[in-house]
Amino acid sequence: MSAEAGGDGTLALPTQPPASAPLAAAAVPTGSHTTSVKIRGPSSKYVKLNVGGTLFYTTIETLTKQDNMLSAMFSGRMEVLTDSEGWILIDRSGKHFGTLLNYLRDDRVSLPHSRQGLEELNTEAKYYLVSGLVTQCETAIKLKKDEHFPLARIPVITSPREAKMLIAKTGKPLVRLLFNRANNKYSYTSASDDNILKNIELFDKLSVRFYSRVNFVKDISSGNDEICCWTFYGRRAQVAEISCTSIVYTSEKKQTKVEFPESKILEETLNVLLYEQVDSEKDDFEFDSLPRCHHRTCLYSDDEDEGAKAKP
Repeated sequence: MSAEAGGDGTLALPTQPPASAPLAAAAVPTGSHTTSVKIRGPSSKYVKLNVGGTLFYTTIETLTKQDNMLSAMFSGRMEVLTDSEGWILIDRSGKHFGTLLNYLRDDRVSLPHSRQGLEELNTEAKYYLVSGLVTQCETAIKLKKDEHFPLARIPVITSPREAKMLIAKTGKPLVRLLFNRANNKYSYTSASDDNILKNIELFDKLSVRFYSRVNFVKDISSGNDEICCWTFYGRRAQVAEISCTSIVYTSEKKQTKVEFPESKILEETLNVLLYEQVDSEKDDFEFDSLPRCHHRTCLYSDDEDEGAKAKP
């Protein structure tokens, strides 16, 4: 491959170099393996980039499409560093360089979803002086700061009396999950522990998803034989119940089996929305107006229930 030197000391790349040949010849030696050169050639010519160890292959047209640092580097205005194989070396992280190239190609790009990703891309866009991408990143970061992440307050009840009070005090539909592993009289089947956790995890996801429309209650009371049971209420009355527990008989002994009927739970959760009263102004639990036990979210303790029974 041959290159013609211009009057300003830059190297003009041939129109169609061999595929294996480097894209620039040596101009000013800077070390045993790297060379400092000025890149100049047709806009359709491809160049090889090594950005922090990540390799890219793109055209001079893409790199010089806008007025920024990359345009200066690949239009002959700045010297760039190449290795012995013709890769142009850029001492920056290559994590978001592909996103930056896509922006230069199309003048638009899909931004990272996380705030950390946005800030990292914004840092690179500022370094390369890609002002349009900087504006998009900073706008997206500002929106991330203003985002509101919902917080669902879930009361934990420990007695039947608390359950009755909560049901009576809400106008919203209500979903109640009772789980108490200690209620078991027999050994559990192999998948039961995992299914208990899956039921609790689904409850937490639903409570965040529908927190503004449905009230959710966790019941850990021990006054019944249930181990895992979903109960659904609409307009202060029970409308459905899903028991996730059953007894199975083996050749040697009885065992308790806990299931995870996900599709049925989702169906009943959606069905309970039919009882939603959209014109109700005060449907949420009034946490601050009700007595609490210590710092927990329960309303009364079992000791208070016993004390109430002992009073004449």
